[in-house]
Amino acid sequence: MKQSLGFDENITAMLSYLLGWITGLIILLLEKDNSFVRFHAMQSIVVFGILTLLTMVVSIVPFIYGLLLSVLNIIGVILWIVLMIKAYQHERFELPVASELTNNLLNK
Repeated sequence: MKQSLGFDENITAMLSYLLGWITGLIILLLEKDNSFVRFHAMQSIVVFGILTLLTMVVSIVPFIYGLLLSVLNIIGVILWIVLMIKAYQHERFELPVASELTNNLLNK
């Protein structure tokens, strides 16, 4: 099914994860009607926005910087791959806390 950006919705949903919260924000602003695409775009903003903020906070505290930053990076890469695959497979894959926040933000 096509949506307003001209791609199939699963491709657009997958692309919303491509550059983390940045592409999520761009796609959310451009796509007004397709709920599947909007869900994935908002989930990208929530998940990778939180990871970005955590990385910034961790980088301020030097004694936990190395280990925790590595863990956050590994989690980020795993989530990035899984979420892109699930979106491409046309699956509304909901992460436990992030999807709740995502649905709340979309329904306002």
